[in-house]
Amino acid sequence: MHPNAKALAAEIRQEGQATRRVLERVPEDRLGWRPHPRSMSLGQLAQHVAELPGAISHLAGRESFDASSADFTPRQAPSAGALLSAHDASIDAACAFLSGLSDEAAMAPWRMTRGEQEIFTLPRVGQMRMLACNHLYHHRGQLTIYRWLLDVPIPSVYGPSADENPFA
Repeated sequence: MHPNAKALAAEIRQEGQATRRVLERVPEDRLGWRPHPRSMSLGQLAQHVAELPGAISHLAGRESFDASSADFTPRQAPSAGALLSAHDASIDAACAFLSGLSDEAAMAPWRMTRGEQEIFTLPRVGQMRMLACNHLYHHRGQLTIYRWLLDVPIPSVYGPSADENPFA
């Protein structure tokens, strides 16, 4: 396994613990709530967060992805409980994908396009870093704000939150 892929798999597992803590507290009775008409519902955002690493690893298995052919409509979570199994399967899929990468495959160029327009080209491990990690952290942060607006306690992610202090 390429050293970057090994480090990325370790990060995905570590960050997956914090993401799981955020998903564990998604309130079942508020899955349809949205903070703004243009926003995803709580259930859509939570489902996206739960599935993201595995979905991105599926895309990374290709040489490229044409975003013009994709349906980016977020799926609604069927239940709050289903989020945890989706998340665990997603983390496992991403780590399995990374562990199977040869050095050559890890550093091979991966392209995202919109039709004929190139959006970016990165080494495959760079694509996983940007979309399976950075993109996930962005949406996980949104999810904590949704919960804050619903007055649902925020778990510790990188340290104490106003609701939870793992160091106390």
